[in-house]
Amino acid sequence: MEIGFVPAIDPPVVQPESAYWFLFQEDRLLVQQAADGGLAPFCAAADALPAPPVRTQYLGWLSGAGERVHCYSGELPPDLVLTNGYAAVDLRQVFEAFDPRLFGLAGRAKQIAHWDRDHQFCGRCATSMTALEHERAKRCPACGLTNYPRLSPAMIVAVTRTNEEGVEQILLARNHRFPIGRYSVVAGFVEPGESLEDCVRREVREEVGVAVDEIRYFGSQPWPFPNSLMVGFTARYAGGEIHVEEAEIAEARWFTADALPQVPPKISIARQLIDWFVAQHGAAGARVEDWRVR
Repeated sequence: MEIGFVPAIDPPVVQPESAYWFLFQEDRLLVQQAADGGLAPFCAAADALPAPPVRTQYLGWLSGAGERVHCYSGELPPDLVLTNGYAAVDLRQVFEAFDPRLFGLAGRAKQIAHWDRDHQFCGRCATSMTALEHERAKRCPACGLTNYPRLSPAMIVAVTRTNEEGVEQILLARNHRFPIGRYSVVAGFVEPGESLEDCVRREVREEVGVAVDEIRYFGSQPWPFPNSLMVGFTARYAGGEIHVEEAEIAEARWFTADALPQVPPKISIARQLIDWFVAQHGAAGARVEDWRVR
């Protein structure tokens, strides 16, 4: 039986003997360090935690093979010193250490824990908020303002073209924060009143200076940096010369499927879009070099 995650809000009446705990010191996730240097999520009884959490939230459970493992998010005191093989690491450091299912849970936990932390008081009247029963929401008892966990929708797009030699190419850009040699597809946040397709056109035009058409939905991925929902598209080049938005983009270029630079890890939808392009237009055995997350 395949193991799957069942989201829930109401915790079990009896504290489980063992559970996954996705606990954060500010933005950093509590992990266990193995002797070989590997990182593993913390799975133990509540009384085995390195310190009582500031607050916790129930996420749901992992179910499979007749077993149920409950999952929690929460916060650790920011000044807690971790010992005995525990460490707090940036969530990006577990790209390769966790399988996609557990990385997805860690991302969910981060967003819910931070939403809970940041909405202790009403943003309208400053009254202490009250958590609603059976719903992931908080309501102000004074003015009635209700808050739900917020998502920030963003588009991400693989722009392709056929060059003058009849060869297919993909447009990749390097953000200033990337090390030299690392590229990805174009992405950006949706603005108020904007459709996803309009966001694709605007962000590509603003970041790299070209026009696109034939916009097609590809897929989506929750992305906890900090609370995005990445909506993926493919699009075709429709005109213009590359002219980067210098405040954000260091360089943008067209690449063929058989001559790609370093690209994002397989866990990301950015990589899924690039792999789609390679599958369509690369030679058999074409090699794609990952980013190494450090």
